[in-house]
Amino acid sequence: MMVSMDLASLRRSSWHEWALRFVMGGLVTVVAGLMARFFGPVFGGLFLAFPAIMIASATLIEKHERQRKMRVGMDGTARGRKAAGLDAAGAALGCVGLAAFALLTWKQLPHHATPLVLIAAAVLWLLVSTTLWWIRKRHLLG
Repeated sequence: MMVSMDLASLRRSSWHEWALRFVMGGLVTVVAGLMARFFGPVFGGLFLAFPAIMIASATLIEKHERQRKMRVGMDGTARGRKAAGLDAAGAALGCVGLAAFALLTWKQLPHHATPLVLIAAAVLWLLVSTTLWWIRKRHLLG
């Protein structure tokens, strides 16, 4: 599978799908803030990693793939589930990169300038995530 960007898919999403993603992300942020207020910032930070957008995205990816197959008279259930699963695999790789981002930020922010640490952490996230994607691609396809 080649990585590509399809900007036309932005037009295929309806306003209520965008609203669902926004609301899910907002609710998780509020819950994380409340947890941080009552139990401390480290505990609250755990909840910021909750995959609220992933839940909405996986269901929407499955729905869109299923509908695309149904338009041509086929049952798209298996295709929709596979597409959502592939998206989840990518999210898992990105989570490892996010953990690297968080670890670097946690350890270096008290000692260095915030912009420098955040830029370094973002670069680390990108390197870790893309390296894992490349390894997965080579392992599964090579």
